[in-house]
Amino acid sequence: MFAEVIIPLALPKNYTWAVPDHLLEQVKVGVRVEVGLKQTKRYAGVVKRLHNEKPEFFEAKDILNVLDVEPIVFPAQLQLWEWIARYYMCSEGEVMAAALPSHFKLSSETQLVFNEEYGDNFNQLDHDEYLVGEALLLKKELKIGEVQQLLDSSHVYPVIKRLIDKKVCFVWEALKETYAPKKEFFVMLNPFYDNEEELAKLLNEDKKLQRAEKQLELLLSYLYISKTEGEVSKAQLLKKSNASDAQLKGLVDKNILFLEKRQVDRLAYLPRNINIDFTLSPAQQLAFEEVKQSLADKQVCLLHGVTSSGKTQVYVRIIEEYVRQGKQVLFLLPEIALTSQIIRRLQRHFGGYIGIYHSKFNQNERLEIWNKVKDGELKIVLGARSSLFLPFSDLGLVVADEEHDASYKQQDPAPRYHARDAAVYYASLFNARVLLGSATPSIESYYNAQTQKYGFVTLNERYGGVQLPVINIIDTKKIMRPDRDKVMITPELQTAIDNTMQKGKQVILFQNRRGYSPYQICQSCGWIPQCKYCDVSLTFHKNTNKLHCHYCGTVYPPVYTCLACGSDRFLSRNFGTEKIEEQLEEVFPKYRIARMDVDSVKGKTAHDALIQQFEQQRLDILVGTQMVVKGLDFEHVSLVGILDADSLLSFADFRVNERAFQLMEQVSGRAGRKGEQGQVLIQVANTRHPVLAYVQQHDYNAFYQYEIEGRKQFGYPPFTRCILVTFKHYIKDVADASANSMAAGLKTQFGPYLVGPAEPIVNRIRNQYLVELLIKLPREAGLINRCKQMIYEQTALLHNDNRFKKTVIIVDVDPV
Repeated sequence: MFAEVIIPLALPKNYTWAVPDHLLEQVKVGVRVEVGLKQTKRYAGVVKRLHNEKPEFFEAKDILNVLDVEPIVFPAQLQLWEWIARYYMCSEGEVMAAALPSHFKLSSETQLVFNEEYGDNFNQLDHDEYLVGEALLLKKELKIGEVQQLLDSSHVYPVIKRLIDKKVCFVWEALKETYAPKKEFFVMLNPFYDNEEELAKLLNEDKKLQRAEKQLELLLSYLYISKTEGEVSKAQLLKKSNASDAQLKGLVDKNILFLEKRQVDRLAYLPRNINIDFTLSPAQQLAFEEVKQSLADKQVCLLHGVTSSGKTQVYVRIIEEYVRQGKQVLFLLPEIALTSQIIRRLQRHFGGYIGIYHSKFNQNERLEIWNKVKDGELKIVLGARSSLFLPFSDLGLVVADEEHDASYKQQDPAPRYHARDAAVYYASLFNARVLLGSATPSIESYYNAQTQKYGFVTLNERYGGVQLPVINIIDTKKIMRPDRDKVMITPELQTAIDNTMQKGKQVILFQNRRGYSPYQICQSCGWIPQCKYCDVSLTFHKNTNKLHCHYCGTVYPPVYTCLACGSDRFLSRNFGTEKIEEQLEEVFPKYRIARMDVDSVKGKTAHDALIQQFEQQRLDILVGTQMVVKGLDFEHVSLVGILDADSLLSFADFRVNERAFQLMEQVSGRAGRKGEQGQVLIQVANTRHPVLAYVQQHDYNAFYQYEIEGRKQFGYPPFTRCILVTFKHYIKDVADASANSMAAGLKTQFGPYLVGPAEPIVNRIRNQYLVELLIKLPREAGLINRCKQMIYEQTALLHNDNRFKKTVIIVDVDPV
């Protein structure tokens, strides 16, 4: 028997190991096994396939150990891994590394094992070797860390090498399980006192207890908590009774209370119940019925609902139908920032049926959620793109909210998959249904709906009959600052903020740049401080008083003297969220202002805390990046300001119009969600840009017609499939030559579809030069697969050439 095993390495194909006779019963598809590569390397891999085909070109090594009693992944997951690897041109090992919680990817820890054949004569060893040799003789095995404790850590490795060379010991890689279940002490009353008479005697007549007042108080607290809340943990009892460990120990020593250590969940879950406490509006009810009908006919349905139309309530009713059938539901969101607000709503309706899964959870918490999904305990999972990899056993529905969002696409490292598209494939393995929702659908999804590949339902009415906000354009060209920099807050916006505050309402201001100043420029010679490792200007962050590179993360001290001409006169150009927050505090000192961006919102609960503050009107003005745009629902926001629309409209990317429309329409949708009609002010210099007119009219259909014509004319998705190949090397000429070499190899069959090679706008990151080759292929599966195969072949050819051995080649299928 042989096993094809996936190990967490970027191998082009899975390796095969032999199953020894004593492990035949234990090795199953989906379990983890310990396998060895080379002489010492150990890996925890997942068995993908069992077969009897002996490898033709190598001798299969034996599997060393089986790490699980039951499979940790199901066949459907293994199929998903295979599809992602094949479609997105990466290895199944890379998919596995992204999919499994860290605790399943056992760490390999080097150990020294004593060689019994050497004996106990250490006369030939020097002082350090003698110390380690003696320890090995006594313990038989030592970890590297233990050797470091024995010796001065600066020269551990030479000593170890000498011991191995003298055959005193040999190296072994041990796989270490890192997950430890969380355990807590629970407090219980001695069953003898379950009898009310005995308990009354204890409380009223026991002299020792009467004298120990604190112990008596603690016992009374225990009785009250156990009556009102059920089980009582030690930590909960001590906190609520304000008692000490010694007082509890006194009751335990008297045999009145017992302590029991139990395994507990790291995350608290509510009781399981379904409580739908709202009624759909007529428009929502119609959309709900149409979605149900659509999902009966087609696997995927697109729900196009304007901002604040109540799509979430339609989702809740659809989810209810599947949960009542005993099915599992995956609710995908593009950003962690959105989960806190939606989880509170869904918990109100589904209680303990629902769990959350995203990257802010620690690895122990992730593993526990993984197991609850695998065992079918959690019926609804709300999460970001990584939740797609959870081991669902009976998936019935996937909801992808804000389906247009680019955050669904994984950028680095591989697998560079799109969670929305992968979810459609994953659902098909269960014959499950997929509901995509957005106020501004992606061009691809809307095209699929228009060509009837997907079902299509519209919800054009805002919940409660509120009108869509009025959008006004402010021409910043008419307002010149003395230093000719961009205007941050125009007089019209300042007046509008003041009026909004006087009505007791809230304001959201959107700027798609973080930091204080995106770049500084020398007034004398025009020199701009740049990153040493990337071809980008440095952003000044006032909070840290440092210059930051937003590409490689390097931080530099502030520059006060021009390195080109020596002048000390610098101008700050453009503005980020930090600078806006500072100016708002100057202009509106009475108002409570907060900032929401990557720099200000850190930690697992920071997003939620800030969102709740704003919801509860403990803040007046919220300034932020895209975090404030996506799907958040605030009742009291009546004004939204987009401070620099030009920065959204001027990217060199074929999706620039789509992104700009989506961002502006989404952020404008935060205004006037309850009660009176909201107002949106867009500050922009290029007032004639065609996208602005569609945003002003809230006319997605007209925008789609305009955009789809351009895509068709220039051969971009949805009419083509794009593959972007990026070449990286620390020598510019090598990066250029490797890109040109692959382009020449592909030109014979795919010449008409190649664009480039060319340098991207930022052509050096982390000291590596970048060159890109874009391939735009017709939507023919056979042709696309041939092209992918040829890219693999050309990559192999390049890496076999000594000149290009160190060129990093990154393939991104369907780049966004």
